[in-house]
Amino acid sequence: MDRFVILSGCSGGGKSTLLEALRLHGHHVVEEPGRRIVMEELNSGGSALPWMDTAAFVRWAVDMSLADREAAAAFPGIVFFDRGLIDAASALEHLTGEPALMSYGQLHGYNKHVFLTPPWPEIYVGDRERRHDLSEAIAEYERLGVDYPALGYEIHILPKVGVADRADFVHSILGLS
Repeated sequence: MDRFVILSGCSGGGKSTLLEALRLHGHHVVEEPGRRIVMEELNSGGSALPWMDTAAFVRWAVDMSLADREAAAAFPGIVFFDRGLIDAASALEHLTGEPALMSYGQLHGYNKHVFLTPPWPEIYVGDRERRHDLSEAIAEYERLGVDYPALGYEIHILPKVGVADRADFVHSILGLS
């Protein structure tokens, strides 16, 4: 769907902060499925966590991303997704070898412009939900940098600047300035 825009890239690169700025600009936003799953599992004592049962975690992320897309169809205008179905499908395929990327990627499109946060060690912080280290985050970033273009998306690397300038960059690329 052309009005569904993905913010993806390296963990800890400022996606959530940018998403909040875009929300404050009046856009609808969808928070990252992985963070929501981790918080729910930690609060309930579940095991579908990336460091316990990665396959269950990634499959749930695919399901949640599909539900997010369905719910977002009711929102007017541009909707920004902090990660989403393509990220989850990429992780599933990487983990299991299942051909998830092409099957989900071809059936459920997003705007052709995808914004990637580059690795930014100066702001990377692990926390209760983000337990992987920067090297794992960079490996995922590199994988996504190949997977999105393979599906025909045009990636735009977000500059390492303040959040207002990043929001302006996104608006400019999308012609929303």
